Amino acid sequence: MSGPTMATREWVLLIVLSILWGGSFFFAEVALRDLGPLSIVCGRVSLAALALLAFVYLSGKQMPWDWISWRQFFVMGGLNNIIPFSLIVWGQSHIDSGLASVLNATTPLFTVALAHMLTTDEKISLNKGLGIVFGIIGVAVLIGPDALDNLDGQAWGKIAILGAAISYSFAGIYGRRLSRHPTSVAAAGMLVGSGLMMVPLALIFENPLQASPDMATWGSVLAIALLSTSVAYLIYFHILAKAGATNLLLVTFLVPVSALLLGVFILGERLSSNAIIGMMLIFAGLAAVDGRLLRLLVRKQHAAAQGDK
Repeated sequence: MSGPTMATREWVLLIVLSILWGGSFFFAEVALRDLGPLSIVCGRVSLAALALLAFVYLSGKQMPWDWISWRQFFVMGGLNNIIPFSLIVWGQSHIDSGLASVLNATTPLFTVALAHMLTTDEKISLNKGLGIVFGIIGVAVLIGPDALDNLDGQAWGKIAILGAAISYSFAGIYGRRLSRHPTSVAAAGMLVGSGLMMVPLALIFENPLQASPDMATWGSVLAIALLSTSVAYLIYFHILAKAGATNLLLVTFLVPVSALLLGVFILGERLSSNAIIGMMLIFAGLAAVDGRLLRLLVRKQHAAAQGDK
């Protein structure tokens, strides 16, 4: 049985989502010129939480007030927002935004591996296993063979992005607990929990109140909060509901493209040959995990064999 199909509207929204999420790497790179990583993440989740709370109540929904729901919101906020957002922004203080987006694209590969170990209904198939192998080789090429001998800032930056991808993977598995809530309510609760945790962390370790960001930095924080977080979550959950998780996985291929184009043409970033080879290997791994290309090739071969008879 085939899964949900992608209508034209969902294809357009998928491309918009990839631009919004790819733009988050670009906006973080700009904001880092005046603000620390924790301050950027604090602004991102706090402003996004206010925007989504307003959306929830304006759309006629209500936030739950039971302890179990809010415990889950706080855990999900840590796994899906605080840990990965902080690691990504800190990592971007050492590596370019384009490279960060490529390393972050390994999230589905880690999710497949963790789901195999932590769930009973999502075991690794042959093509998913091959995808993980391709992804591991791609990450090794991206990080470089000398990284473990010389753990400089760049190496730690790359490791931080991989840590963010792993945290996203745990969030994807844990997030099933939030399925009993409307998607906008779950996203708002998660961001409120994230904001309540991030405000004291940012004040204690960076005190953004003493910073003097320029207009470009303010614009970047607003964009990453309202566009790359609030609007992106609403689009994400819409595609998930209409086209399913498998089709939504396609955004993983598109986000690095958006981030790379913004980084190269606006920030003047350049990719090394190692980064390009590693990116292609990671994309090959994602294609194997997705399985769509393999199924298409099998169907074409089958059709050709039938035509020869």
